[in-house]
Amino acid sequence: MKLKRLLKDLPDLVVKGSQETEITGITAHSQSVAPGNLFLAKRGGVRNGRDFISQAVLSGAAAIATDLYDPFLQHAVQVIHPDVAALEPVLAERFFQSPSRELFLVGVTGTNGKTTTSYLIRHLFHALNIPSGLLGTVEWMIGETILPARLTTPDLLTGQKMLREMVDCKAKAAVMEVSAHGLTQNRVALFDFDVAIFTNLTPDHLDYYKTMEAYGEAKTKLFSQLDEDKAAVINADDPFSSHLARHCKARLFTYGIEQGDVRAESVTLTLDGLSCTVRHEGKSASLFCPLIGRFNVYNCLAALSVGRILGASLETCTKALSSFVSVPGRMEKVVNARGILVYVDYSHTEDALKNALLTLRELHSGRIVTLFGCGGDRDAEKRPRMGRLAEELSDQVILTSDNPRSEEPLAIIADILKGMKDPEKTFVEPDRKRAIEWALLHAREGEILLLAGKGHETYQIFSSQTVTFDDRKVAASAAELDPKVPTSLN
Repeated sequence: MKLKRLLKDLPDLVVKGSQETEITGITAHSQSVAPGNLFLAKRGGVRNGRDFISQAVLSGAAAIATDLYDPFLQHAVQVIHPDVAALEPVLAERFFQSPSRELFLVGVTGTNGKTTTSYLIRHLFHALNIPSGLLGTVEWMIGETILPARLTTPDLLTGQKMLREMVDCKAKAAVMEVSAHGLTQNRVALFDFDVAIFTNLTPDHLDYYKTMEAYGEAKTKLFSQLDEDKAAVINADDPFSSHLARHCKARLFTYGIEQGDVRAESVTLTLDGLSCTVRHEGKSASLFCPLIGRFNVYNCLAALSVGRILGASLETCTKALSSFVSVPGRMEKVVNARGILVYVDYSHTEDALKNALLTLRELHSGRIVTLFGCGGDRDAEKRPRMGRLAEELSDQVILTSDNPRSEEPLAIIADILKGMKDPEKTFVEPDRKRAIEWALLHAREGEILLLAGKGHETYQIFSSQTVTFDDRKVAASAAELDPKVPTSLN
């Protein structure tokens, strides 16, 4: 695309150089510059993109968008604009030719449930013969290609690029998780969402947002940008739903167990799955889905709402969800020959851990052991609360490392212990692999072992390195250890 087409009619621009220059791509990262690219030299929270202009030009950048003209810069056109970050969404949409307008795009936001709801929606799209893609915490699905996700919500340029690739792969719809950080950092600016979904709002990321009010306002951005001809699907049982409704001009579509347009009644929960009667617009249908927990009833209702917005019958939607299997790292069962009920779950927040343990308590009368840690360089205030919660709802707690990052693992564990009262119920092993092995060696047939916090993640982050680590694989291997054979872990 020629630079003049990319910049046509944009205000507050000064261009130094030829606008006939052919632009092959756009990037805001100097290390990813390819020949012919437009490099966006944005001001960041820590570094200024202008510091990397020389590196970008050496890598072949044909044009530079910057807020300050450099008379000594050669071999690249300079696009001068007072706010390069504000220019980025417009350039991205133009370069990738507005792919979100060619897709039925669903955005899912909320503290918990985004990933499962997104997978349920994509499963529903497939059942309705609608080719679709997915961008989320676990992976990005584009056509037949599946890539490990780098962020829950990719940066703006990557997001637009992925949506364009979906369109090129003949997709007609897409679903993406939209995080609070993604909204605050304008990663979905100018995305044309047809449906926005709100799951719930509970404390999280308060190290970043400081208050629940600020955190909630970040979520609100997704709904305030919807036009009147779009749809907002909101969990009516969550107290924050009324705030969202007041700040949204789109058509409201509510769901819930206590109330809502799409409502679940006669809910039955077992370790084999959930079942209920779903009602909408005077019609009803029976739903069974092999996901466990009351919170997954809400996730199913959110997905069903999208099906109804698309015009699918209630029976078609409930039948589609009955064939859903699981989501990686979301109450994912680790099958073993010893009869231990091992679940791996991404419950790294206080509310998510509470939901997971209450679900297991509701479905199981036997012994429950919880293994978890807390991430380093993240909201430290939640650590003692999560320790107290795990102690209250578990028969035994095993404290270990999550992703310590730059913090000392034992210091994080010490923070968790501040909220706990019964040392007899707690075992400390900062090495997560050894902790899981210890847990499996001491587990008994019929009891539950919840491995919480990392879920689908296949790595562990330390201050000096990131190592390969997967709770599911470690647990499966540890379950094969013979508890009758003495080891250093016994």
